[in-house]
Amino acid sequence: MMIQLNPSILVETPLGTGQAIFIIDYGMHQNTCWIIALQESGIIKHFDCNDVILSTNYTYGMNLIKNSFSKSKS
Repeated sequence: MMIQLNPSILVETPLGTGQAIFIIDYGMHQNTCWIIALQESGIIKHFDCNDVILSTNYTYGMNLIKNSFSKSKS
């Protein structure tokens, strides 16, 4: 099943910040695949669900603790 996210979700990946635009669910025996447009380059990449973290959103109080991807970039 392929799901289009509307609106897209701002996320952190091992390659940087991006907008999650689609999710592909292959079923219970395989991890979900996230299709993300990277913010810096505009490149579209596929990421395993274990590589995607919700970006900090101060308005809604989401993910206020820095994630591990942000630490590795510094």
